[in-house]
Amino acid sequence: KMSAPSREEEFIYLISCFRTRLTQYIRVVPVLDCLDTLSVQEKERIRAVARQGGEQQAAGELLGVGERGCKEPGWIQQFVTALQQGGSDMAVCYVNPSLSQLPSPAEEADHDMCVKMVQLLYGTLVDKLMSPEVTNKCVEKGLLQDEDHERILAVIANHGKRDGARELLSRIIKKKDWFSPFLDALRETKHGHLADELCGNIQETENKENEIKLPATTDEDVEAEEPLASAVGEELKQRDEMNDSLANESIILKTSFEDTSVVSESEVGLPDASVSSLNESLGHSSTTSGDSDLLGEDKDEDDMDKRASPEPELILRDYQMEVSKPALNGQNVIICLPTGSGKTRVAVYITKEHLDKKRRASEPGKVIVLVNKVPLVEQHFRKEFNPFLKHWYRVTGLSGDSQLKISFPEVVRKNDVIISTAQILENALLNATKEDEEGVQLSDFSLIIIDECHHTQKEGVYNNIMRRYLKEKIKNKRLRKENKPLIPQPQILGLTASPGVGGARSQQKAEEHILKICANLDAYRLMTVEEHASQLKDQVKEPYKKFVIADDKRRDPFREKIIEIMTDIQNYCQFNPTFEFGTQPYEQWAVKEEKNAAKEEKRKERVCAEHLKKYNDALQINDTIRMIDAYNNLNNFYKEEKSKKTIVKEDEDDEPVSSNLDETDMFLIKLFYAKKKQLKELAGKPEYENEKLTQLRNTLMEEFTKTSEARGIIFTKTRQSAFALFQWIQDNTKFEEVGVKAHYLIGAGHNSEFKPMTQNEQREIISKFRAGKVNLLIATTVAEEGLDIKECNIVIRYGLVTNEIAMVQARGRARADESTYVLVASGGSGAVERENVNIFREKMMYKAIQRVQKMSQEEYLHKIQGFQMQSIMEKKMKAKRDQLKTYKENPSLITFLCKNCHKLKCSGEDIQVIENMHHVNVKKEFQDLYNIRENKTLQEKHADYQTNGEIICKDCGQAWGNMMVHRGVDLPCLKIRNFVVVFKGKKTSNKVFKKWGELPINFPVFDYAEHYVSSDED
Repeated sequence: KMSAPSREEEFIYLISCFRTRLTQYIRVVPVLDCLDTLSVQEKERIRAVARQGGEQQAAGELLGVGERGCKEPGWIQQFVTALQQGGSDMAVCYVNPSLSQLPSPAEEADHDMCVKMVQLLYGTLVDKLMSPEVTNKCVEKGLLQDEDHERILAVIANHGKRDGARELLSRIIKKKDWFSPFLDALRETKHGHLADELCGNIQETENKENEIKLPATTDEDVEAEEPLASAVGEELKQRDEMNDSLANESIILKTSFEDTSVVSESEVGLPDASVSSLNESLGHSSTTSGDSDLLGEDKDEDDMDKRASPEPELILRDYQMEVSKPALNGQNVIICLPTGSGKTRVAVYITKEHLDKKRRASEPGKVIVLVNKVPLVEQHFRKEFNPFLKHWYRVTGLSGDSQLKISFPEVVRKNDVIISTAQILENALLNATKEDEEGVQLSDFSLIIIDECHHTQKEGVYNNIMRRYLKEKIKNKRLRKENKPLIPQPQILGLTASPGVGGARSQQKAEEHILKICANLDAYRLMTVEEHASQLKDQVKEPYKKFVIADDKRRDPFREKIIEIMTDIQNYCQFNPTFEFGTQPYEQWAVKEEKNAAKEEKRKERVCAEHLKKYNDALQINDTIRMIDAYNNLNNFYKEEKSKKTIVKEDEDDEPVSSNLDETDMFLIKLFYAKKKQLKELAGKPEYENEKLTQLRNTLMEEFTKTSEARGIIFTKTRQSAFALFQWIQDNTKFEEVGVKAHYLIGAGHNSEFKPMTQNEQREIISKFRAGKVNLLIATTVAEEGLDIKECNIVIRYGLVTNEIAMVQARGRARADESTYVLVASGGSGAVERENVNIFREKMMYKAIQRVQKMSQEEYLHKIQGFQMQSIMEKKMKAKRDQLKTYKENPSLITFLCKNCHKLKCSGEDIQVIENMHHVNVKKEFQDLYNIRENKTLQEKHADYQTNGEIICKDCGQAWGNMMVHRGVDLPCLKIRNFVVVFKGKKTSNKVFKKWGELPINFPVFDYAEHYVSSDED
């Protein structure tokens, strides 16, 4: 007697039986959002599959996860619930182990027929469907969920009713028993003609109608399924007879449906993996490489144009065409257009014309678009290049978080247009110089487009790439004289909103800066709008500018108390700095003093300088945001100090007790805890709160009460201040009452004490901002350049003034009608003066551009050639200096002291390098010198991945680095900034380095075999 199958076995069996249908019915990203127990890494992996291979492939991966996880208690029910909440109703019918829900073959046939009718009438439905009304009616009937409703309306708001209709159709066909309620919704919203066409009531001629009766859309629908299938089948048969052949049907459908990817979900706040969901649900997959089937066949172009659905029109405005003309003629140019004027659209147009011309001439053509920020790769791909070029050319995007970057040369070979971060190209160019690595050459491309090209200077990655170009250009001159074949060189196109003046203080220096940018990009001309300037002015709205100055003369007892503590520390250590407390110069002095004290093994001075810097940070936080934020920053620092010093007895508000603290530690920690209660009381008194916050609150309230659809950005200096401002807004109920929905947006780099935002988190917040779920961003400079953020009514620079380029970029975010650009600053901070300087420099920049444009071509070329030679020579000289600096000295000649206790810990000969990056100590005895504790940074991020331990000095608690796992071996990975490096025989040359690369020593590569043998013996 066989036992009944378990629930898990039934679940796996159902997936195996209906996998093909399930992959068509599952909306992957909404389902992932509802799977709470699935790890972040697993979710991101499936989303990546959706982006690269399409939603059906991602659905297959998700089903695989479901099969593997079904043995965990409650997993099956959670999976089924996630499908329901994610809008995948049809999929639920197949995976629920209750067999009573399985659709019958007749029901499946009816569903397929109904989907086929939508396919055949797709163009008509998109053109004639008033999607908002139909969407609302479908929600009333329970056919669509709130999530469907929100996203469809978001598409309509951002891209119009046609795209909204596409989104509605892509979602409706994945619902259960959708056809009859959908017909009802059409009829009740005055779309009866569309309902008639869908159910078969087609008027063949003016005098004859071939009516196909559908069952009444009532509770009897289920009983009438077979007549429905028969009616739809008859309609398909009639259509087959009307067509000469259905052989072309797949081409018609493919070109029709691929137009849906013109609007990606990422542009309207939708998850990336949902893109082209309609294509896949109807059985047509799409890839980032465009329409490869059409590219590979010799078909009649006119015939193809007749079959294809309407394409997005790639038409330039007059001012855009004006600046693009030299580039269309094959010249290297820089196009300078304001933010919001359509620079990227110009680049797309030039790309298509360039590739078309190459194709007509039977010459190889390949374009690479270089960007300086990861989010720009996806933005340019989905919003501009792919929609307009996909039917003619293969387009793809690559960035640092893409798995395909490891096969970059292969990606280059297979695609016509590549959108990539500049560093990926730079790495591939470096690999081309290595014998065992595959790389690319600049000659592999016929056009290089450099976005935000004002960064092409000094040691920037753009400039490193362009120096190679200039060297090849000089080499070609020699080859030409020798009558030898020349190296093919790509055309260069630079895009910028503001080339800046490079900190120039005179008109001559401003002009020189502009010429250097032109020289670095080998630009034949710098293009700005002249003839059609009035049209550009109508297109780009200039915001109203104003300064809001806070009174900085109010009494600040919290600041006074901090300064009192700092004075006590300075007296204790006999410091006498000449800089004002709470300023940048004071911070620089403290950092320098700490380094010098570490080199000279003066622990007392080093520790005091470190603590003074923390108090100075608190003063800066107090000046920018709330007193409580400054207090919390100090309190957290001293909590960490207590844990590092192995406190034996402690209480939150009592002084610490420990036998391991030296005199300096005891003085500093006792001093803080003696003043802690007073600081906390002062931080809670609103009458002493930051006046700048008051002005910021008034400005926001004014703007968000003026219009019901206000949208804004606050730019602030640090990640910490961005997060603190977000918390401040969350804590103030008045903002919620006027409709403020805020979130912070910060960088993804790890060069800050404040934890970064991941690139996926950045994308999610920007998507929510576009969709209106967030209407106020509090951002660092990550949002200043390039990112296509929805037009704003209000842009505020909160005490943040940098250079004229940042000012122009930030101001350009205020693109809505009657928008406002505001600087909120303290009266004595100097911010207003710096902003006025930037305004003056902006005028200098435009004047310098005009003077460069008026130069004779001979003078212009002579000057930029001189700057090009200067750039190459400067690079050569720097390489020589670096070579002298990095001499091969014996590692055994250096030793490492703990930065805190100054005890000898290891020798340079104990250090080996993994992957030219990680410096590990391979000596067995070294493990007796440190303790391992949990990595608190990773704990705070709630990371799902393994949290490797942090290693700290056994003697003093100083952090040294982290444990890392390399090929199954645990190794202590050291951070050089935590040690003092002593050069033997050179007492005065003790140094503290920030990075290992600054140390002029070449350490040996880690010998895994040797280490493995010794470990095995142990």
